[in-house]
Amino acid sequence: MSAPLLLWVILLHWATGGGFVLGGRTWQHCTDLRPLDILSEVVPADRLARGMRVFQVQGVRGFQLAASRPHALGFPASRLFIHCDRFPEEFSIIVTLRVLSVPAKRNEYVFTLMAEESPSVLVGLCYAPDKLHFLFWSQERTGGWQTRVTFPNVSLSDNQWHTLILAVSGQSFSLTVDCSIPKDVVVETPFPASLSVKRASFYLGNRRRRKGVFTVLLDLLSILLLLLSQGLLRQLVLLPGADATPRICTAMNFKVATLSVPAVLQDLPLKPASNEVLKYPYETDTKVTLGSRPPCTKQEKAQFWFNTSQRGLYLCNGSAWISMLEVKQRLDYVEEYQNLVTNSETMGVEVFTIPKVGLFAATANRYTPPGSAIYKWTDGKFVPYQNIPTYQAQSWKYFTIGKKIFLAVANFEQNDRGQEFSVIYKWSRKKKKFITYQRITTHSARDWEAFVIEGEAFLAVVNHREGNNHNIDSVIYRWNPRTGLFETNQTIPTSGAYDWEFFTIGPYSFLAVANTFNGTSTKIYSHIYIWLSGSFQLFQSILTFGAADWEVFHIGDRVFLAVANSHSYDSGMPAPSNFYAINSSIYELNITAQMFVKFQDLLTYSALDWEFFSVGDDSFLVVANSFDGFTFSVNSIIYRWQGYEGFVAAHHLPTVGCRDWEAFHTAEGSYLLYSSAKEPLSKVLKLKTT
Repeated sequence: MSAPLLLWVILLHWATGGGFVLGGRTWQHCTDLRPLDILSEVVPADRLARGMRVFQVQGVRGFQLAASRPHALGFPASRLFIHCDRFPEEFSIIVTLRVLSVPAKRNEYVFTLMAEESPSVLVGLCYAPDKLHFLFWSQERTGGWQTRVTFPNVSLSDNQWHTLILAVSGQSFSLTVDCSIPKDVVVETPFPASLSVKRASFYLGNRRRRKGVFTVLLDLLSILLLLLSQGLLRQLVLLPGADATPRICTAMNFKVATLSVPAVLQDLPLKPASNEVLKYPYETDTKVTLGSRPPCTKQEKAQFWFNTSQRGLYLCNGSAWISMLEVKQRLDYVEEYQNLVTNSETMGVEVFTIPKVGLFAATANRYTPPGSAIYKWTDGKFVPYQNIPTYQAQSWKYFTIGKKIFLAVANFEQNDRGQEFSVIYKWSRKKKKFITYQRITTHSARDWEAFVIEGEAFLAVVNHREGNNHNIDSVIYRWNPRTGLFETNQTIPTSGAYDWEFFTIGPYSFLAVANTFNGTSTKIYSHIYIWLSGSFQLFQSILTFGAADWEVFHIGDRVFLAVANSHSYDSGMPAPSNFYAINSSIYELNITAQMFVKFQDLLTYSALDWEFFSVGDDSFLVVANSFDGFTFSVNSIIYRWQGYEGFVAAHHLPTVGCRDWEAFHTAEGSYLLYSSAKEPLSKVLKLKTT
C-alpha cells in the first residue's frame, strides 16, 4: 500500500471519529456499550468521599486522593456490570493525567479490580518511572497466575498532561500516548473471554496499600485511573467493546481531550448567590503578583502575574509568562522604527532568543568580506554583536539540541580555496559568541531546516544546483549523540530548490520542499513528504511557479500552507507579458480528502517569502514582493484574516528588493524585520496597536 493511501486510511478513520469492534469473538454485554465513568462512581452525588479533595493546578481541576482509606475509594463492580458478572473481553481504558513524580524502582498502581477477601488483582494498571504495566488474571491459561503486559519507554513524570489509551483484544494490547504512534504488544496468553467479577470491587490505586498520599492529574478524556505519589486525578473511564482512539484523537490538543469527567471537575464553579458557599470547594496553590513584570523562573512556575497597566493575566511556565487573559490588541498601523545598516545586501534574516542572554538577529549577507553579521537587541534597537565570514550567505537557522545552541548558515558560493560547504556554529557560553562547530559539503545551499522526530534531531539542507545542473539531491542529516555530529540520513531529489518547511499535524511529521527551476521551466511540482517507517516518503505534489518559500500556519483547528511563487518561465512556451506578476497560493488541509487543497490565490510580484503572525485575536500574512518586472521598489503587503473572505490586503509597505520577513516580540511591543537583497539596508517596523 502506498504511503498516501496508508495515511488516507489512518486519518480518515481518525477524522470521522468512528469506533470499531475489536476481534471477532462474541461476548454477552454485561453493560451498555457506552463509556463507563469509573471515577464518577467513587464520587457521591452531593458531596466528596472522605479522603478526597478537589485541587486546581494550572486552570484544571482534579481529585487528590488519600490512599490511607482504600475502601472509601472503591465501589462494587456490579454497579457497572449490570446484566452479568463478567468483565468485557474487548475494551479500552483511557487516562488523562499529570504526574509530578514517580518513586524510583517502585510500581504505583493506577487502579485495581479485586475479588472480595482475595489478595489477587483481577485487572490492574500500574506504572514505573519509564514503563507501564497492565495486569490481568487468567485461570484458564496460566493456572491461576497473573499475566503482566509491559510497555517500555513510557515516561509520565514530566509535569505535563498525558492521555493514555489502552486497547485490549485477545492477545493484542495497544497503548497510545497523546495520540502518537501506538505501541503494540502481542502476548501468548490472551485476555480471558470469561473473567468473573462476582463480588469484586474497583479501587483507585492499590487496595493493599495502607499509607501515603498520592495525586494524579487526569485531564479531559479518561478511562483508566492512575495512582501516583504526587499529582491530581481527573478522569477514569472504561469503554467496552471498542478501541477508543478514534473517538479521542480528534481535537488538535490531544493531551486534554475529554470523554467523561465527574461534574465537579468540569467547568469552573459559579459565583455563589449571596452568602452561599460552593457546593464543591476547591483549593489552589497559586499566587498572583501585581505590578511590573516579575521574574519567571522554576521558583515561580504555576504562579500568576496580573499586569495592571495592560489589564492582562499571565501564567509562569518556568521560563516565560504565558498570556491567560488580557485585553486583546488590534493592529492599527505600521511605522518605521529602525534602519538597520548591514554589511551588504541581505538574502535572509533569522531572529532568535538565547535564554538569559538576549534577543538576536542574524543577517545572511551577499559579500565576503566582510561576511554576515549578528546583531543584539540592546536598549530597544539592534546593534552589531558579532561578524562571521560567509560566502554569499542565503539564510541562517537557529536551533537547539538539549542544552547545546547552534546557528547554521547556508553558503551559496565557494570559499577562497575553491571549497564549497556550509557551516554549523555553536554558541560558546564562555566566550559569549558563536564558534565554528561542523562543516558540511553543500551545493549552492539556499536553506536549512531543523526539526525533531520521535526525540531525534535532524537538519535538512536545500541544495540549489551543482554547476549548471539544478536537478540534484538535497540532504537530510541526523544528529549522532555518540559523535556529536550530523550524519547523512536521507537524500531527496530536488530541482533548483529554495526552501524546506517542516511541520506536524497530530502525530504525523511532514517536510515540504519548494522546487524553483528544473533547467528549462519554473512551472514544476513542489513536493510534501511524510515521515513513515523511519524516512520521508512522498505524500503530495503541488504545481508551483518558481516556488521560493513555504509557510505553514494554524488558525483555530484549521491548517494552512502558503507558497510564494517567484516567476513564471518556460523555455518551450511563449513569454508571458510579465514573468513576475503571478499568483501565490494558500492551501488548506482537507482531512476527508487527505490532502492540501487550494484555498485562495493572491496576486504577488516575484514573491520570495511569507511570514505569519498574530496581534491579539487577529491573524496576518505578510508577503515579500521583490520585483514587479520593472523596478525593485515595490510594495510588500500585510493581509488580514477575514474568515469567510480569506485573507484581505490591509497594509501596503514600501520595500526595496524585499527578500525575507521576520516577526518578533519584546516587552515593548511587536515588530517586523525585513531584509533587502538590493541594498545594504534592512528595516525594523513597529506594529502600532489600539
